[in-house]
Amino acid sequence: MLSVKDQSSITDYLVIATGTSDPHLRALRVELEKVIDAERVNIVGMDTSEGSGWLVIDAFDIMIHVFTPETREKYALENLWKDAEDVAVNELAKAAAAPKPRKKPVAAAPAAPKKRKPKKSAE
Repeated sequence: MLSVKDQSSITDYLVIATGTSDPHLRALRVELEKVIDAERVNIVGMDTSEGSGWLVIDAFDIMIHVFTPETREKYALENLWKDAEDVAVNELAKAAAAPKPRKKPVAAAPAAPKKRKPKKSAE
């Protein structure tokens, strides 16, 4: 996985992987969708053109590219992101699972006193 936070305005991480064939890419897509859905992450977009040898899943902060071997070699995305930091998936998972510090609640300003309507006098 590549951290592209500093190089990209559209995503923070790229996953670049290889499947063995187009049927394998379809099977990987199904499994990836299950995992992403289970984590309640929104899939922004997906390109699964049959026979292209390239599967793309955009999960906003993470973009996943799965290629057949020939297509991965042809496009060589890793070469486009030479300045990206290589991040181990398990390290990213640990960071995501770490408890986030909570912000202290801000005390609400006291409410203004309510104005009372004058009582109508009985005449």
